[in-house]
Amino acid sequence: MNVEFENTSSQVQTPASVTRRRFVRNLIGAGAAVGALGPFGAQALARDPISRRGNPRLLLSLAAYSFRDRLTSTDAAKRMTLFDFIDFCADHGCHGAELTSYYFEKNFGTDYLVQLKRRAFLRGLAISGTAVGNNFAQPDGPDLDGEISATKRWIDNAAFLGAPHIRVFAGTPRGGIDQATAKRQCIKALEICGEYAATKGVWLGLENHGGIVSEVSDLLEIIRAVSNPWVGVNLDTGNFYGEADPYDDMARLAPYAVNVQLKVEINRRGKGKEQTDLMRVIKILSQVNYQGYVALEYEAAEDPMTAMPQWLARMREAFAATAR
Repeated sequence: MNVEFENTSSQVQTPASVTRRRFVRNLIGAGAAVGALGPFGAQALARDPISRRGNPRLLLSLAAYSFRDRLTSTDAAKRMTLFDFIDFCADHGCHGAELTSYYFEKNFGTDYLVQLKRRAFLRGLAISGTAVGNNFAQPDGPDLDGEISATKRWIDNAAFLGAPHIRVFAGTPRGGIDQATAKRQCIKALEICGEYAATKGVWLGLENHGGIVSEVSDLLEIIRAVSNPWVGVNLDTGNFYGEADPYDDMARLAPYAVNVQLKVEINRRGKGKEQTDLMRVIKILSQVNYQGYVALEYEAAEDPMTAMPQWLARMREAFAATAR
């Protein structure tokens, strides 16, 4: 049975109590299915696909990573700030702007966040999310503690900005640990960060992004083992490199998606890149009744200042047609 993350009781349910109750329920159910469990024990039963009421609803956003060259340029003529990026999103009909953490001012303070939030509001934009770089695939110790602490700081920043989502990574094994141990460490870190994110009303989206989640089956194994209901999948349509058809892999992750990043190209093993079939992606998302942001994350060779307005217009028109 699918889970709807809604409080249908008159009694207030805290995120921690929901998590504990869910975990206990799964432990009870595990007794009948011990032989079918994976290496993570009873928690492997913890996560059902997300269930949403109503009809599919796709909201257009743009990821700041699309302008990575301009946002880091030392050429004053090309240099772009996140304020400029917000203006670009508004000028091209986006509902939201995804503010990648890499491009914030160094050593920024609260006033900087206030000004970003103000600019977005005045331009009629939501800050759809942010994205951090992290590695949870490492042994216990100061390095992993630092990754968890940094993720929590960005949860605070996201909450301040009113951003509902943070993209996180699983990572690549470090410290001599094997794949199975790396997965368990990632699950533990996601539980810790997810519990904190729940207190701030911020979702964590684990991206299909190489490392220990190079294969979709590995990502699903992790996400199903995380009992916290504030942890889902950040579905990146361009990050599939396995044996399966990329669209089939998208369909496997879509039921768990809490944010989507659309690339204009997909990769097929042994065949290279090809243009993304936008309508096929929309169909996959519609079939699971996805309601939320779809952020264009542009990585193709063509100049983004030329190509992105065209793609944003295509996406905006296609999303509107789907809603009718």
